[in-house]
Amino acid sequence: MSGHFSALLQAQAQPQPSGPRVPVSVLTGFLGSGKTTLLNRLLSSADLAGTAVIVNEFGETGLDHELLTAASADDVVLLPNGCLCCAVRGDLVKALGTLLDRPGQAIHRVVIETSGLAEPGPILRTLMMDPLLQQRYRLGTVLCTVDAVLGLQSLERHPEALAQLAAADEVWLTKLDLLADPGATAPLLQCLAQLNPAARVRQAGRSDLAPLLEILRQRLLAVGPDPAASVNPNFYHPVGGEGDMPGHLADVQSFVLVRHEPLDLDGFAQWLDLVVASQGEKLLRFKGLVQVAQSPDTPMVVHAVQHLFHPPETLPAWPSEDHSTRLVFITRGLDREVLESTLDVMARRRTRPRPV
Repeated sequence: MSGHFSALLQAQAQPQPSGPRVPVSVLTGFLGSGKTTLLNRLLSSADLAGTAVIVNEFGETGLDHELLTAASADDVVLLPNGCLCCAVRGDLVKALGTLLDRPGQAIHRVVIETSGLAEPGPILRTLMMDPLLQQRYRLGTVLCTVDAVLGLQSLERHPEALAQLAAADEVWLTKLDLLADPGATAPLLQCLAQLNPAARVRQAGRSDLAPLLEILRQRLLAVGPDPAASVNPNFYHPVGGEGDMPGHLADVQSFVLVRHEPLDLDGFAQWLDLVVASQGEKLLRFKGLVQVAQSPDTPMVVHAVQHLFHPPETLPAWPSEDHSTRLVFITRGLDREVLESTLDVMARRRTRPRPV
């Protein structure tokens, strides 16, 4: 029986719905890290018309009161700038299904803000696995806000903060203006680089929020099917040195597997199926660019949260001159050598000359 990733490849070969799918980006971050402030600034921009914002656990987080004075019975608010704000206390699938069916309001993009104590995994799995949502939506960028003052403590003490960081494509360091010494962020930056080398870390104090929002409009809120917008060709190279990680972070490691020869697609899929079947509970996050032997000039983007994969996407061209396969893993208690050796076995087996 084929595994989950192989099944996604088979489904990809079937006829797909026509038309662009709406990108859904997730805004996560631990309690007090500034994600609601960031979201409020986003919603104040007139350039974001056509954006639907879903606030998970609405009663716990709460947007600025001024934005919600027009709240209606079905918890959908039309904001002055043309955005829709939807409060969800339960069924995310139903909320996403009804957003696109509302008359007179075209939705170009969706942003979901999670609760500060919520792991983003269940939301991401919903987007990746629900067959109806897959026809109309695609996963966008996962953005995680990290408090420059208390972020290291949160990561050390709260597994939820680690899960939020591990899922992130982009990390935004907030509250820098509260630090007397700018160099005080060095330990936190090293920790972030060790735990998630795949994420691009940006430092965003209150004073430079305007350019930060401009970047968010371009990446997090990109309109249309543009998977290349979520791929930074340089994020696969770890930054920072090795060091001892405290508390529950001690068994978390991140590493990059690089292969310069194209990989056979079927063999690569079988290898991922094997990894998930045998080590899936140890995976926190996986993402990468793959040079497939069957189409080496069009890289395949793959990523997973825990043991579930998002349907792979193929880019029209490589985003940089480096055409090697780069696979980023964030794991808990999983030996890198296990993945290295099994990938090597798969590659050798698939490159052997076949008998005539």
